[in-house]
Amino acid sequence: MTTTSIRLGELADRLGGRLTGSPDIAVSGIAPVSEAGSGHITFLSNSKLRHVAAASQAAALMLTEADYEQIGTDFQGVCLIVPNPYVCFARVAQWFVALNTPAPAAGVHPNASVAATAVIAATATIGANAVIGEEVVIGEHTVIEPGVVLARGVSIGADSRIYPNVSVYEDCVIGDRCIIHSGAVIGADGFGFANDKGAWIKIPQTGRVVIGNDVEIGANTSIDRGALADTVIEDGVKLDNQIQIGHNCHIGAHTAMAGCVGVAGSAKIGKHCTFGGAAMILGHLTIADNVHISSGSLVSRSISEPGQYTGFYPLAKNADWEKTAAIVRNLGTMREKLRQLEKITKNKE
Repeated sequence: MTTTSIRLGELADRLGGRLTGSPDIAVSGIAPVSEAGSGHITFLSNSKLRHVAAASQAAALMLTEADYEQIGTDFQGVCLIVPNPYVCFARVAQWFVALNTPAPAAGVHPNASVAATAVIAATATIGANAVIGEEVVIGEHTVIEPGVVLARGVSIGADSRIYPNVSVYEDCVIGDRCIIHSGAVIGADGFGFANDKGAWIKIPQTGRVVIGNDVEIGANTSIDRGALADTVIEDGVKLDNQIQIGHNCHIGAHTAMAGCVGVAGSAKIGKHCTFGGAAMILGHLTIADNVHISSGSLVSRSISEPGQYTGFYPLAKNADWEKTAAIVRNLGTMREKLRQLEKITKNKE
């Protein structure tokens, strides 16, 4: 891969930052503050690591005004002062990837299977062994990697990338600039059954999955189609690997979920929420905007106020945990005894 460099002046213009040195110095990559060399730009997002940043061998350092005032001239390279170094790190990393990754050639691989009624933009890329069903629509500059299966009526917007072996079921909609990683399944049937005297009767799942713009979906994540209405993933949602989104869920814009989160059917989650790994959300709940759920928590009721919520006991030695569990099991009995003592005390008074 050919490495392309970027001038610090160009980075400062793009990021809206202030340089303390020459704008003509070029950097060819980004690296951690403790590992960066003379061709790198690095960043300081944790003020506790100021001493590490000051000793860094990087050519340039992105940091806040407050951290710059503390480090001063201890850092020997050029400082790029920005409001949020971590966000700037993300943007710079994107630019380096774009500069150094060749764009795939547009067109349809000869081994792909494309239905006659599919509509594929001339600038789109269809990889080997992809299966493109009837009436599928694929937008400009979208890349469909090898082995992807798009069923009848699927629509994918512009500048999206669908990685190998993703399956998208009938009539699902994916917006612009989306990224869907390998093994994800979009639009499989939700878990819908009616119990008839002990036998399970399947409820047809006739809704869709509708995904907005700038959504990223991790590897082996599953999003079920709606039973009647649609499952909706709004703009900017970020889903990690191995997440389950049940049927008829509605995930608000810019909400992020870490790996192994499970969301049961018909849950409605607000905008700008975060869910730590392995958090579980029961079905038919409503969660407000700006709610943050700690890892491993079980959400068993609706949440109407923003804030941080945690629902688990802290880790303990097994013997201590067993004692705590025994106390919890007996809380009902203890409460009744306390009430009886209160009555006796009042009678004596």
